[in-house]
Amino acid sequence: MSLLPEDKKELLRNDFEQKLVDPVKIVVFTQELECRYCNETRKLAEEFPALSDKITTEVYDFVKDQDKAKELGIARIPALAVIGKQDYGVRYYGIPYGYELQTLIEAIVNVSKGKTDLSEKTRAILKDVKAPVNIKVFVSLTCPHCPGAAAIAHKLAIECDLIKADVIEGSEFPDLTLKYNVIGVPKVIINDKVDFVGEFNEDLFAEHVLLGAF
Repeated sequence: MSLLPEDKKELLRNDFEQKLVDPVKIVVFTQELECRYCNETRKLAEEFPALSDKITTEVYDFVKDQDKAKELGIARIPALAVIGKQDYGVRYYGIPYGYELQTLIEAIVNVSKGKTDLSEKTRAILKDVKAPVNIKVFVSLTCPHCPGAAAIAHKLAIECDLIKADVIEGSEFPDLTLKYNVIGVPKVIINDKVDFVGEFNEDLFAEHVLLGAF
C-alpha cells in the first residue's frame, strides 16, 4: 500500500521535474527486526525514485552495516540521510510524514540544487562559523510550524560545511526528548548548549548557530 496519495505523487513528479538539478540519494537505516515506524519509513523512502529519475533510495541494516552507519554518523533508527553531490549533513530521524513530509521534500530539492534561498545577510553570518556545529530540531508530525524550522536547519547545513542538521521526530525518541527537556516544538538545540523554541527567522536562527559555535 502506497503511503503517498496518487494526487500528491503527480504534484511531486511535476515539482521534481522543475526543481531537481543533480542526483539525490535517500539513504535509509533500518534493521532486520524493524523498529516501530522503520517499516513505514523505509517504504515511504522507496516510493520517491518512481517520482524522478534523479532520486535513488539505498537501504542499510543498522546492525549489519555498522561501518556505513558510522560513516554517516547515524546513531539511531529509523534514519534518513539525504545526500547529493556531497554529504551536506542533512539528516532526518523518524518517519517524515504528516507535516514533516514537506521537510523531506524540501531537503531533497535543496540537496539536489546544492544551494538554497538563504538571504545574503544569513550567508554573511555563516561565514563567521569557524568550528563544527550540530543542530538538532525536535519536531512533531502534527506541528504546522515545525517544517519551517527544520527547513532552515537543513539549509544552513547545505550552505556551511561545518554545520550538520538533525531533524528528530520527538515522539519516536522519548529518551532524547527527556534528555533535552522537549516540552514544545519546534525545539532547536545547537551544540548541546544553545537552544530555543519556535520558528525563528533564518538570520536569527543563524545568529544562534554562531553563538553555539563558540
